[in-house]
Amino acid sequence: MSYLYELPTTGAISFSEVCTDTSAEKLYISHISETTQSRANLRAILKESKRTQDGEKDYLKLVKTLEEYLPKLRGIMVCIVDGEIELKSEPTFSWRTTLSANLFNNSPRLSLPSLHADLAYSLLTYAFALSNLARTKVSALGTYEHDRAISDADRKVKENQLTVAADLLCRASGIFSYISQTVLPDWERAATPSASVKPPDLSPEVNNALAKSSLADAQTLAIRKLLSKSAYDSNVTPGPPLPKSHPSPALISKLHLECSSLYSSARTLAKTPSSAGKGKAKGSSSADGEVSADLRRYLNEETVFHDALARKWLGVDAGENGGTDRGGDAVGFLIWAKKELEELKGRKKDRISDELDSVNVFLRHYKKVNDSLHFRPVPTQSDLQSRIPTGRLALAAKTFVSPQPAFGPGSMEDVRRRAEELELDDDTGKSGSGTQGSYAGAGSYF
Repeated sequence: MSYLYELPTTGAISFSEVCTDTSAEKLYISHISETTQSRANLRAILKESKRTQDGEKDYLKLVKTLEEYLPKLRGIMVCIVDGEIELKSEPTFSWRTTLSANLFNNSPRLSLPSLHADLAYSLLTYAFALSNLARTKVSALGTYEHDRAISDADRKVKENQLTVAADLLCRASGIFSYISQTVLPDWERAATPSASVKPPDLSPEVNNALAKSSLADAQTLAIRKLLSKSAYDSNVTPGPPLPKSHPSPALISKLHLECSSLYSSARTLAKTPSSAGKGKAKGSSSADGEVSADLRRYLNEETVFHDALARKWLGVDAGENGGTDRGGDAVGFLIWAKKELEELKGRKKDRISDELDSVNVFLRHYKKVNDSLHFRPVPTQSDLQSRIPTGRLALAAKTFVSPQPAFGPGSMEDVRRRAEELELDDDTGKSGSGTQGSYAGAGSYF
């Protein structure tokens, strides 16, 4: 199950109070007002979400609200760059951080200057909402693979929902990367020397970490979908031999290894000095600007969990496809997987117990076969480590493309208006040329 993000909340702001329409035709007065209304809608739904239980939060509504607001915010920003709108004063946006470690277990509120700050936090909230929406969809599926009465048609419907959820996570990953690689550098270039420090939520390292974590979350769903049919076929007789519908154990192990690598990289990025050192706002109770312990714990446990599953499937591959020569490898990898799962058992949910039961079934079988038929020594962990392949990525992040401004330069409205002006100029030219030469010999000199 993917990480459950706590959604931020934000304070109110009126763009009409900080923006002046300086265009010749006063084109943007209504747009400025509409942007204020869209942001008020965003503030209201975030406030409502704060008071709603996790299972009842409407993440889809939040996604749609953000998709309405972001193009309007972009419109304000491009108009300012083009001189169509001027700022009366630097706008300050109030956002409550949700990824900062906090001594009092509450989210500190920060006041951040510049429109770049609001763009960054709005996009961050957008990615959170997509990820949480994916989690909600997966939670609704239950453990359908273990339902012996499920039909093939119903199973495929569930698998399609896994695909939808994975796609949402890939989109979230792309947004986190966009924040890190584009929005934050743009903000840095536009910032004044006196600009306030940013929380960990808005550090490039943490957003890179979240991009990797979301991609790993998506990959876990791809693995689940890949194993869906074989998990159903294994309901009656779990363990070896694998059903014919089972995908290659070697492939499954590589997919888990990539998950582990992504979570591990995310964990490292979330703990980098720059993601902690830049984040402590003056007067906040944030614990040295660190990322929340919940997120760090999640990344650590997912790293260990997928490492263990990679060892499991390497052991199964050795046992099923390695023949006599790899009988010891099968036992060694499964012992290693069992050890890592047992370290997690007290901290995690039912999935740890389920995987531990599965590992024990395979281990008993392959140990019995090795002790009675193969008689191969069980390698040490260091020997087995040298035989672990590199991971394999099944999905890629969805590249985020900044939304087209709802108004101003580059918007459809602007393109349409310019086209109409050109058409009008063209019609005027034709009309003028029609008047000239309306009699025989007009324009000729004798």
